[in-house]
Amino acid sequence: MSLLFPRRRAHTVSAVAFDGMAPFELGCVVEIFGIPRPELDVPWYELTVCAETPADLRVVGGFTMRAGHGLDVAAAADTVIVPAVADVRGEVSAGLVTALRTAHERGARIVSICSGAFALAAAGLLDGREATTHWRYADLLRERFPLVRVNPDVLYVDGGDVLTSAGSAAGLDLLLHLVRTDHGPGVANSVARRLVVPPHREGGQAQFVQAPVAPAEEDDAVAAAMAWALGHLAEPITVAGMAGAARMSQRTFLRHFARQTGTSPLRWVISQRIAASLEPLESGSASIEEVAAAVGFDSAVTFRHHFARTMRTSPSAYRRAFRESP
Repeated sequence: MSLLFPRRRAHTVSAVAFDGMAPFELGCVVEIFGIPRPELDVPWYELTVCAETPADLRVVGGFTMRAGHGLDVAAAADTVIVPAVADVRGEVSAGLVTALRTAHERGARIVSICSGAFALAAAGLLDGREATTHWRYADLLRERFPLVRVNPDVLYVDGGDVLTSAGSAAGLDLLLHLVRTDHGPGVANSVARRLVVPPHREGGQAQFVQAPVAPAEEDDAVAAAMAWALGHLAEPITVAGMAGAARMSQRTFLRHFARQTGTSPLRWVISQRIAASLEPLESGSASIEEVAAAVGFDSAVTFRHHFARTMRTSPSAYRRAFRESP
């Protein structure tokens, strides 16, 4: 059974289209929610594309499209997704603001991709909340909507009923997160495999901010350290050990690792240990303590702490949710 809605009913998703939009973000929404997936044996989503006007919409790339529904359909959906806004410095239309507020008041889940956060903020849905957007727009979002706690360092923020993502590709991370939340990790992993993308990316936007390109030998050295760490996850791993695998001094290794990944070696190791714990939690019978030890955590307490920070749930709840999904 789905974790958020009953099996007998399809969850309705509405994506908001607008004149002058880029097609990528909307394409991601359609790819995730609009394609039937009977092989997954779960109640898939019912997608509608909505717009404020019934006229043809100009799309970046030189073509036009026409949405099949108005904003009244979006206001009645279970999940409303705003892929972007036409102008991050312009006013959001009163019609879209009303539709978002109406949907939210009904209990709908409201989602933004990239600059779509400006629409959610204009509707007041981000007041007092943590939210993200593309790193290029973070300062502007903070300036225009000072009640929003802008976090420019993450790929997405899950506020439960309101969710925001960073730049365009991070929208795909968030959409897969929605599938994971609704149907469990097994279904989300299957969809990710069909898309040939990772089901869960670690790190944040810092790794995508413009930076000098590292020489190939530095890439190889850091990759060698990562490969070494992945082969020794169950053992104690230190920065010194990873630097040794890279044949670098610790200071040089830390600098190159941060430049290439946007995070620290130990944070990366923790994320890999969490990722390695998912399969035994999903399909194994080992205790939480045994899983923690198998992936290299020194105690179940430490494992639970880092798991909750990464997955926004506990290992036990994750295991129950996975086994209760179809």
